[in-house]
Amino acid sequence: MFLLLILVSLSLGSQQAYSTSSSSLESTTFLFPSFDAGSCTGKQLICTGSVSPRDGYLNITPERGNSSLASMPTNQVGRVLYSQPVVAWPAMISTEFTVRITPLPNSNASGDGMAFLFAQDNSSSPPNSYGSYMGILDRSTQGGVVRQLAVELDTYMNEFDRDGNHVGIDTTSTTDSVYVQSLNTTGVNLTSGRDIRVGIKYDGYKHILQISVAYSGNSLISVLKHSIKMSETVPRLVYVGFSAGTGPLPESHQVLNWAFSSFPISPENERLKRDNRIKTILILVVPTVMTVLFMAICIYLVKRVPRKRNNDTDIESQSREAANVPKMFTYKELAKATRNFSKENLLGTGGFGSVYKGVLSDPPVEIAVKKISATSKQGERQYLAEICTIGRMRHKNIVQLHGWCHEGEQLLLVYQYMANGSLDRFIGKQPLDWETRYDILTGVASALLYLHEECGIPVVHRDVKPNNIMLDSNHNAYLGDFGLARLIQSDSSATTMFAGTPGYLAPEVAYSGKATPESDVYSFGMVVLEVVCGRRSKGMMEENSLVDYVWSLYGEGSLLECVDVQMEGQFDEEQVKRALIVGLACLHPYAACRPRMRKVVQIFLNPDEPLMELPQSRPSVAYVPVSFSGLTTVGFSSPSGTKSASTLSRLSSPLKIETEREQGMPGPR
Repeated sequence: MFLLLILVSLSLGSQQAYSTSSSSLESTTFLFPSFDAGSCTGKQLICTGSVSPRDGYLNITPERGNSSLASMPTNQVGRVLYSQPVVAWPAMISTEFTVRITPLPNSNASGDGMAFLFAQDNSSSPPNSYGSYMGILDRSTQGGVVRQLAVELDTYMNEFDRDGNHVGIDTTSTTDSVYVQSLNTTGVNLTSGRDIRVGIKYDGYKHILQISVAYSGNSLISVLKHSIKMSETVPRLVYVGFSAGTGPLPESHQVLNWAFSSFPISPENERLKRDNRIKTILILVVPTVMTVLFMAICIYLVKRVPRKRNNDTDIESQSREAANVPKMFTYKELAKATRNFSKENLLGTGGFGSVYKGVLSDPPVEIAVKKISATSKQGERQYLAEICTIGRMRHKNIVQLHGWCHEGEQLLLVYQYMANGSLDRFIGKQPLDWETRYDILTGVASALLYLHEECGIPVVHRDVKPNNIMLDSNHNAYLGDFGLARLIQSDSSATTMFAGTPGYLAPEVAYSGKATPESDVYSFGMVVLEVVCGRRSKGMMEENSLVDYVWSLYGEGSLLECVDVQMEGQFDEEQVKRALIVGLACLHPYAACRPRMRKVVQIFLNPDEPLMELPQSRPSVAYVPVSFSGLTTVGFSSPSGTKSASTLSRLSSPLKIETEREQGMPGPR
């Protein structure tokens, strides 16, 4: 017991030191789904040089318009920065934005490009940073005079460039980049005039900067990975944003949307010391403690258990089987069940591991074994999250966890096998009749109701999507993959690092970093639309999204036009309409206006249950932080097209916030 107390106290001391160091810096998340004429006049952005806002985008350099070559301005420089500093190190950083670079029509050359900046201060671009400097540096600031990092999108081939279509990393010079990668092999042309998505991620633990690009609507392609230490390159706090420059050849540079997050982490040396200290404690103390406990158990059993028990039933084993409690498997058992994890048994591969089909011999049971990557820290966290959440769940529409295995670096989870795989395999690909689709939606809604209200401590799933909805041989639905799930204790939300899937994330999650039962409801609403319409949704920044399409049909009174043609008109029209209205209500941009899952389940089970009211057109909302004082500005467009704003304090009472948010949007919840 004394040794256990030592172990606990030392571990808590290590954790306390870690918490203190990591809490000294604040995380930052913000989202600009689009821009308008007032974007540069508010408190969110600092616009300098040739930057000019337009309805829907920002011009970093002047756009072409109808001007001729002679009348278009040249040698232009623009810079726009987020108004508040963000943590650059030690931190995990992720940003995604859409740009459009357009040369003059019928021109064979243009220049010079644009860049994403981690700047040391919020000042404007150097005065002579036009042309190949792209607003990053000029002659007077090259060579380490300023501490900043830029990811360049270069469109002009200078004598020091590889080509006129590349990305690169610049620190002290634009003529001698840290690393350059051509885009000619990716099929992406920066000067195509098309919308181009760019993703930039920095891993503060591994010190890896990753750059990905793609045309809007396509999946991002990783084009550059480079090791760089932010702590040796930029100050701890930086200003992030964009710059662009033109030389003798004009070229327009536009930013259409922008999402950003920075989450501080513990410094690497502190983390290593903490890990080494815990390892030392485990190596020295745990074996001793386990030996003492083992001897005590043996003595207890010898004294308490009768001598003649050869024919007695193992009550403990029977109890575990009767209660269907998850068990710990050996690696040898699971290797045998999956034929040594053979390719023939591979069911699929995800971000943190692979899933194999297996068969247990005694008794014969088909299983699915998730083998989590041993090198993935996030995979380890998901492994623990699965055991802590789904391991205690008992619901007919939640995938059952049979057990787990942890031997050395091997992390494995064992589930019931689903013969029909995931719902994702059927949407728009394989036909399902309406009754089956309706039962699937009802089952998933019932599972979410259980998680949110009926399982004791509420659970937020955080990644509700067709890929995580499994179907058995009879197409019964089971909600699975709880690797991102979080238990909610006294707080009403769970912190997230943009966890989840774009297109299914509620808008407030990207802004606040908080997942709630309401954000699960939003994701479920997207699943409803996809199942009924038989098509996949696009990301929240895409035009002509599935949500806009269905909501417009609702406003026109022709809701049934969006129904999947694979059903060939064989469906209950009233049931379909009610399901689509439920889906749209769940997708309301204001969390307070979404129905609770209990209401959703009542509607699916009872055709006489009153529906919620909906506006004729889809409300829009943008969450943009304006200060660090705890106030949040929420700008939104009403169905009539007029814009307004309201400021909600995080310190306000829940009743006040609910009242303010629900004005103009009545309906039962």
